[in-house]
Amino acid sequence: MDVKGRVAIPARFREDLGDLFYVTKGLDGCLFVLSAAEWKRLQEKMKAMPIARSVALQRFFFSGAAEVEPDKQGRILIPQQLREYAGLVKDVTVTGVSSRAEIWDSEKWLAFTQSQTQENIMEAMELLDF
Repeated sequence: MDVKGRVAIPARFREDLGDLFYVTKGLDGCLFVLSAAEWKRLQEKMKAMPIARSVALQRFFFSGAAEVEPDKQGRILIPQQLREYAGLVKDVTVTGVSSRAEIWDSEKWLAFTQSQTQENIMEAMELLDF
């Protein structure tokens, strides 16, 4: 991340995300990066939920979310409040996760990946009947 708070999004992710996409708070201290179609799908799913069950989710994902457009170098500006939420200062990792990308502080990403054990993964895979 540069001193202005810009992060380069790899070209392979920009192809899937499109010309305009959304950055919001994610889980485990990262940021979620969603295409416009995925953002709309998230909004629709939350609108379909009873308000009493979705209000906390709506506040978490939608407050502070940013619509971003990469510059010619493929960089996006991460708003200050989102940088603070994810603890982004300098070294960041951008990773693909199914239908979204995630932006992590590189040290947090390393700690997260190292915390995953074979047992955790096998337990989660049982849910998929994989």
